[in-house]
Amino acid sequence: MNTRPLGQTAVSSIGLGAMPMSVAGHMPDEAQSIRTIHAALDAGVTLIDTADAYTPSSDEVGHNERLVAKALASWGGDGDAVLVATKGGHTRPPDGGWAVDGRPSYLVEACERSLKALGVEAIGLYQHHRPDPAVPYEETIGALRDLLDAGKIRMAGISNANPRQIRIAYDILGGRLASVQNQYSPAFRSSEPEVDLCEELGVAFLPWSPLGGISAAGRLGGAHEGFARVAEQRGVSPQRVCLAWELARSPVVVPIPGASRPESILDSVAAADLVLTSEELAALGG
Repeated sequence: MNTRPLGQTAVSSIGLGAMPMSVAGHMPDEAQSIRTIHAALDAGVTLIDTADAYTPSSDEVGHNERLVAKALASWGGDGDAVLVATKGGHTRPPDGGWAVDGRPSYLVEACERSLKALGVEAIGLYQHHRPDPAVPYEETIGALRDLLDAGKIRMAGISNANPRQIRIAYDILGGRLASVQNQYSPAFRSSEPEVDLCEELGVAFLPWSPLGGISAAGRLGGAHEGFARVAEQRGVSPQRVCLAWELARSPVVVPIPGASRPESILDSVAAADLVLTSEELAALGG
């Protein structure tokens, strides 16, 4: 599989977003989740994205991180070649919803908790999950910079950020911003300015929900007919066409599709070898 730059390293052009394994409102089948992660790694995936907030309930914060750590520990390959990315700053209140906490003290606390959950001395890529309107963005990113300077994290990223916030983070981190993780898919193209800015700055752009989300991925071909037509002509799935379309968007794009079955991630990985023609890209609107 081809690789793409991410800060000081290079990762496979398709990553694995581990979110669906831990946010369905119930405990996922652990054995199947581990098989899915192993299948991704065996296929050449070298980036796994998770977060402390990917958990079935507020009582299990860090569940997905622990699952990823267990899968890596039981995998027979070179775990040192795998970049594990996680996020902090999103919280899961007892009511079952989602909230944010951008206080520097909380980000430090969340990072320490993620270090323990992942069982590592330093996190490969640590990303601020979502801006907190109650906390100045500069203060939150300052804490991310301090974690980077302290060696708690090897690379720093941000998520759900607009162009202004990307530039703020890039400046506060002294040009060491490694990644931006925003929503981007055929149904959600409003992150185009962020993709362009990341390419300008040489920062990786990691689309979350690149297939449209957990419930929409299976309906991709029906909702967006162009992808279905190209998929039929190529004899592949609309999902594979979608990821190939995103890879063609910019050399800094590294999609992180979620998967709960080995078959799903293997189909996603195959998108790295699907090169769309200029005519196909034009038909897809990109």
